[in-house]
Amino acid sequence: MAIKTGGGFLNEINVTPFVDVMLVLLIIFMVTAPLMTQGVEVDLPTTRTVRNLPQDSEHLVLTVKKDGKIFLDEYQVSMDELEDHLKRLVSGQKKQLFLRADKEVPYGTVVQVMGEIKAAGIDKLGIVAEEPRPDRKS
Repeated sequence: MAIKTGGGFLNEINVTPFVDVMLVLLIIFMVTAPLMTQGVEVDLPTTRTVRNLPQDSEHLVLTVKKDGKIFLDEYQVSMDELEDHLKRLVSGQKKQLFLRADKEVPYGTVVQVMGEIKAAGIDKLGIVAEEPRPDRKS
């Protein structure tokens, strides 16, 4: 039992404002977290049959930019060290691999990257493309 004296202070913490602030912060982080994912910008080729890229963390995206630079997720790798990285990150951890290549990349470069993927022991490869927009011609 708490006995309140005449002019004393209340020595209990009011948690209602604390809970209010925490709920607002939780909502802010829930809204902004999907917007914080950044990737490598490429102009993907278009096709009529497109599936959405899975949003889980059980996959890696290999990106080939127009200038020939290769990125594994957002980290740049060279063609020489690509096979080692793929063996360690994809084959070793049983993750899925998706290939995003700019539509301006020469076919020979894409085939060379796919050869490195095959050499790393990866049999299943997803190819990423965009759905054509009605207002844009390919």
